[in-house]
Amino acid sequence: MFCKNDILTVEITDQGTTGEGIGKIDGYALFVKDTVIGDEVKVKIMKAKKNYAFAKLIEIIKPSPNRVVPPCSVAKSCGGCQLQAMSYQEQLRFKTDKVYNNIKRIGGIEDFAMKPIIGMEEPFYYRNKAQFPVGCNRDGKIVAGFYAGRTHSIIDIDSCMLELRPDGIDVNEKVMNIVKDFMEREEIRPYDEVSGSGLLRHVLIRIGKTTKQVMVCLIINGSTIPKQKLLVERLLTVPKMTDISLNVNYERNNVIMGTEIVPLFGPGYIEDYIGDVKFRISPRSFFQVNPVQTEKLYNRALEYADLHGNETVWDLYCGIGSISLFLAKKAKKVIGVEIIPEAIEDARVNAKINNINNVEFFVGAAEDVVPKYFEEHAGAPECKPDVIVVDPPRKGCDSKLLETMVQMAPKRIVYVSCDSATLARDLKWLNGHGYELEEVTPCDMFGQTVHVETVVLMSRSGTDC
Repeated sequence: MFCKNDILTVEITDQGTTGEGIGKIDGYALFVKDTVIGDEVKVKIMKAKKNYAFAKLIEIIKPSPNRVVPPCSVAKSCGGCQLQAMSYQEQLRFKTDKVYNNIKRIGGIEDFAMKPIIGMEEPFYYRNKAQFPVGCNRDGKIVAGFYAGRTHSIIDIDSCMLELRPDGIDVNEKVMNIVKDFMEREEIRPYDEVSGSGLLRHVLIRIGKTTKQVMVCLIINGSTIPKQKLLVERLLTVPKMTDISLNVNYERNNVIMGTEIVPLFGPGYIEDYIGDVKFRISPRSFFQVNPVQTEKLYNRALEYADLHGNETVWDLYCGIGSISLFLAKKAKKVIGVEIIPEAIEDARVNAKINNINNVEFFVGAAEDVVPKYFEEHAGAPECKPDVIVVDPPRKGCDSKLLETMVQMAPKRIVYVSCDSATLARDLKWLNGHGYELEEVTPCDMFGQTVHVETVVLMSRSGTDC
């Protein structure tokens, strides 16, 4: 049994699902952040339990052949990246193993085809969206950046190596320098989570990968910003600035955005492309953060859907219609469901600007809309679709929705997931209710992090798919 503050030497032989290295001494497990399989390290125990401990890396005695020098100066302290010390090829292996092991361990499924992970050509500078929390340091100076791992302590950084830099321009740095300078000059205080006082909470920045259009949305604990016209003028000095708005959020919780948008400049959206499909993106829209990899992911989902022009397809958790419009090009009819009204408005516009007329969108939670539709339209062709595509949030699909999907009895279910643990749970349920897991493809959308997107194909037992 080891104790807090013990100094130990250990070899890292495994990697945890959240990226920490794992080493063992006489069967006692040590979880060590910032280590890689193959590292021999000196560590200090920070929290000891009966069978395991969390330890802090003190020294790398012998580096792993898979270890690289993180290019970001705050990679160790920032909570955004967990794998920068790991070579990219090793990251891909880690993510493949994570998906495969979750499906086997949680899903209890072993007989399926595991396809090679779809990796990135450039695992940096890919994100089209950044959300910077704003606060004060101990000296009262305004800071903005990203939260340190598992805390709400802000690492003061205006630039991130994961964010898009159109034409080499660090848009985020330009925007955040303008905002922080304006706050200092006008004595605008950032929001304080403890007291609930202060005005500016977060700064949301979106950048179009293809169009290079820039959006800034300031999330505030109020309804207006002092001298906001002056702030708009300064933000308009940023190249390709297209839309500026406020988002009103009085809630004392960790939800970043409120429901009210106050326009300050621009049309209320930016536009960008995935493949040849154009999308209109508003501040609260869900839009995949890596459009290059998204196109690859959607093409695999389209391949799994196996559409020939006569199929009816449901796209659940459809967001602004991104997958729906890809599917609609090959299907007879696509029906999308999304809980955020603004996203559905965007989806309808996106269908119109792409001249796609065989899609229909409903607002509401999928677990409410689909069962109700199935009950009220029994016998309609839409209630016996050929394919159902689901792309749920991290929590996965609601049980009521899964039950209705099985009742609708599509030939194929294409499940796109951002969390392979909840994916595995849902696959287990579907596997026990008449669907077989055919094929799994991980897709790396989030280089340098532990997150991985996955798309899978399930077919109804007894069907010739």
